[in-house]
Amino acid sequence: MKRLLALLLVAVMPATAFAADKVIVQKGRAFNPKDVTVNRGDTLTFTNEDEFIHQMYATDLFDSDERSPGQKLTEDFPRSGTFEVRCHIHPKMKLVVRVN
Repeated sequence: MKRLLALLLVAVMPATAFAADKVIVQKGRAFNPKDVTVNRGDTLTFTNEDEFIHQMYATDLFDSDERSPGQKLTEDFPRSGTFEVRCHIHPKMKLVVRVN
């Protein structure tokens, strides 16, 4: 009976209880969108649809290796705050990530 009750509770939990994945496109030496809000634990998947190599980083969170056109990178955001994601190769590229 306890197991059935636990399964029922999981079945009716809102979808927001699970981490989400949002896609950030890199194209034209820019992030799209340029600003995103996520919940703590959510992930961002960066897709390089550009004709250039990109190397993303967010201070104190991650620092990727070079990503060629067509490659993807998925990073999670484990703590609340506002973070800037940049590209080592293209310093004008900037994404603002707000984590609730």
